[in-house]
Amino acid sequence: MKILKISTLVLSLLLSFSCQEKKTEDITNLNSVKSTSGKMTTEELSYDIDGKTHKSYVAYEGDADVVKPVVMVLPEWWGVTDYAKGRAKQLAELGYFALVVDYYGEGKVVDNPEEAAKLSGEFYKVPINAKLMFDKAKAQLLKYPNANYDKIAVIGYCFGGAQALNMARLEDELKGVVSFHGNLMTGLKPKNNNVKILVLNGAADTFVPAEEIAAFKKQMDSAKIDYKFIDYPNALHSFTNPEATAIGEKFKMKVAYNKEADGKSWNDMKAFLADIFK
Repeated sequence: MKILKISTLVLSLLLSFSCQEKKTEDITNLNSVKSTSGKMTTEELSYDIDGKTHKSYVAYEGDADVVKPVVMVLPEWWGVTDYAKGRAKQLAELGYFALVVDYYGEGKVVDNPEEAAKLSGEFYKVPINAKLMFDKAKAQLLKYPNANYDKIAVIGYCFGGAQALNMARLEDELKGVVSFHGNLMTGLKPKNNNVKILVLNGAADTFVPAEEIAAFKKQMDSAKIDYKFIDYPNALHSFTNPEATAIGEKFKMKVAYNKEADGKSWNDMKAFLADIFK
């Protein structure tokens, strides 16, 4: 297998920041695989990859035979946390079929930056493995008659934002991708220019420097990709995460929640999804 070199910038990011602290509940200990509350259905989705069980997460509203556009959620480097599940539920409330991808397997959730950097870093070093995890999760959509396999978008946060952009570079059948405060340059060049891209970035994010933004825009322009880049004033890294301020204090990092940027970025994502799914 060919291993691509991780950039110095990405490696430094991996070793220096986090996006989401572990919740007290460990999803590997959940006894209930499926639960339905009112019109909202949530489900732990299990499947095997190379002998390891992966536990992704599904959320949708309404009857199981009502076809909906799909939004795949690529989580931050902590795994399939309650934060990622909460975003899936919000997407379900908007009328989408949401699927959170389990990259690590066994529903693993990490609670320290060192382990998170090690696990997520492997997907930067060997991008084909990240694509494998994405494709295997995407294939599970065929099990659901209400998931429209012809209308799929991807959103991602931090590590997941970088992976969302990589899927846009590699997967030409997606309708669009959205990156929330994610890494922009990962060493991969676009293989197509069919996928629309929306990047939602904190203008005060020190983990995404001006040089990286300029390089990303140059890459997108050179490949003639339809993209939009939005900066939110005064927003630091992890601005969508309500726990980010406390996390920054705990791990001595420049991350913080920004309520205004969180709300605006979510609305910008909603408008983007509505447009690509027309």
